[in-house]
Formats: sequence, structure tokens, C-alpha cells
Amino acid sequence: MQVFHHLVYEYQKGLRDLSLFTCSAELLEKIKKALVAQKIDYLVYNLKGDKINVFFGCFECIEIVKSFSSPDLSCITDEEDFILGMMLGYAKLQQYQRFLGRKVLCT
Repeated sequence: MQVFHHLVYEYQKGLRDLSLFTCSAELLEKIKKALVAQKIDYLVYNLKGDKINVFFGCFECIEIVKSFSSPDLSCITDEEDFILGMMLGYAKLQQYQRFLGRKVLCT
């Protein structure tokens, strides 16, 4: 939960527009309670093996994630992967390289 609270802090300070926290499903109620109390939009996707992905941050980013072709991040398109990386605040140059690398692999 320490990582979760740090991500919340970074979002509240404007360092991130969107965060992704992967954890055990047993933490879901605790996480939802914290996000609701702080009026932070969120989206939860169930994963295999009793794990969850919790996206949280600005409403617009949550809506974009909802629009992706699949809740399974290994199945999203190259463009969606790029958008997600940018929203999560990953290094821009690495995202450009990742996108180009995925495009080359698929052609």
C-alpha cells in the first residue's frame, strides 16, 4: 500500500495525470475507499490469479482507458499502448522507441 499512497500523492501534486497500481484483489475495498474519500476517479480491471489493475487519476484519462480495445493490456493496439505510456508519464523518448519497435515487429 505504500506504493499506492505514493502514486496518490504524485497525482495530487500534479506530477501524474494517471496512475496504474497492480495488486492483490483483497486490497480492492481499501483502495476504493481511499480514492472515493479523495474524490479521485478510478477504474478496476480483474486479472488472472486474484490480481487487479487499478487505474486512477483525471477523468479524461480514465475515459480514454475505458475506450481501449481490450482491458487486457497485452492485447491493446500499438497506438493504445503508446497513449497509455504517455498518460502514465513514462519517458517520452522510450515511448517513441517502444512504439516504433512494436510497429516493426508487427510488419
